[in-house]
Amino acid sequence: MVTDDHVPARPITGTAAGVPYLALPPATGPAPAPLVLGLHAFEPPRSEAALAGALPMASLPAWRVCLGLPLFGARLPEGGVAEINRRGERDYLVELFGPVVEEAAAELARAESDLRSTLPVTESPTGLIGVGAGGSAVLLALAEDRLPVDAAAVVNPVLDPAPVLTTREQRTGEPYTWHDQARRTRSRLDFPDRAPEVARNQTPLLVVNGGRDSVITPRTGHHMYEALRPWMPEHALHHIVVPDLAHVIGPEPGLRPPPPTPAGVLADRALTEWFHRFLTISPQARTQSDT
Repeated sequence: MVTDDHVPARPITGTAAGVPYLALPPATGPAPAPLVLGLHAFEPPRSEAALAGALPMASLPAWRVCLGLPLFGARLPEGGVAEINRRGERDYLVELFGPVVEEAAAELARAESDLRSTLPVTESPTGLIGVGAGGSAVLLALAEDRLPVDAAAVVNPVLDPAPVLTTREQRTGEPYTWHDQARRTRSRLDFPDRAPEVARNQTPLLVVNGGRDSVITPRTGHHMYEALRPWMPEHALHHIVVPDLAHVIGPEPGLRPPPPTPAGVLADRALTEWFHRFLTISPQARTQSDT
């Protein structure tokens, strides 16, 4: 843990264990603060900067570090966006969505370890946030116990890849072929079905759905909530619907911080309150963040 008395007031960027990041310092000053890791979506917000702008949680007395997903931003494969599109056209689930989510979940612990040697953070467990596919990676990390987690929140999470593939079928007119590997990938990323594993450590979990999300509907989020209820303490599980929030948070191309909207502000407030409640934050930092 770094104990330097100077914490920069501006966001900082860097790479942790090969993962690009943008870090927002706590507003409470130079004392060590908890660490919260965020993962963006395939759609807006689809970059570290866009996620930091969409859900900044500015009053939270913690480091909020937004991580770049594999195959996005600085980690585009050879061939760039055209290669990403080709993978999606060949097999969206097996060649694109599945590998990105699985690798993002796998590299969380390595990135966290590197960040703990770089930033002045406390020794308390990490918080996790994910939007869209980033939410899938957060749930996978919980299900497979990738790292100790104090609290987690997911916004418009892809809880099951099947609705996303249905949406793509409707848009492209091309039916998806459910071969054996595709079914195995879907099984690994079907989180209502894996609810006992997601809840294995009873990590406090907030599920946020957008009322205008036609891909991952509020009903899907409620289904996840009901699947988790038998395995979680009542106080540690919550599902909310933000009425005017859509599946995407911000305009295309989704690489820059989006303009604020009432729905985005409500989602950000819900996340801030959740982590303020469940993160291990020193009493002094709580007092400073409330003033």
